[in-house]
Amino acid sequence: MRKGLMILVTTMMLFLALPVKASENPIAVSLGDKSLAWGPCPAFFPAGCQIAVLHGDPSKPNADIYFKIPGGYKFPAHWHTSAERMVLMTGEMNVNYHNQPTTHLKKGMYAYGPAKAVHDGKCLSKEACVLFIAFEEPVDAHEHK
Repeated sequence: MRKGLMILVTTMMLFLALPVKASENPIAVSLGDKSLAWGPCPAFFPAGCQIAVLHGDPSKPNADIYFKIPGGYKFPAHWHTSAERMVLMTGEMNVNYHNQPTTHLKKGMYAYGPAKAVHDGKCLSKEACVLFIAFEEPVDAHEHK
């Protein structure tokens, strides 16, 4: 009995040690990558706002995007079903989460936005502001009226 248990345990350990094929390929994309497909933001955003999908399917959980707005651009109050994990790639930006102090972002700074938190903001720099945003849920934006 003991020998059979030892064989079973050894077999399971060997099985667990086998390499597992990844279900997707790794990627690396720079902000200036010519393969980025920039598209418009939701219709309630003023012209000039652009989004590029970096990874994943925006209609499914765990998609990553770049959000780009021109210098001086104000983006309207809105909210997302998902929490947002963000890093400002270029520019300088204020983000205002309603009933919270203004968050002032400089290049390289990380910010977290809770799900369903209404926010608006402005790119303070002359150069464009680009945010990397990782969404937990499908990518959406709902206008706050």
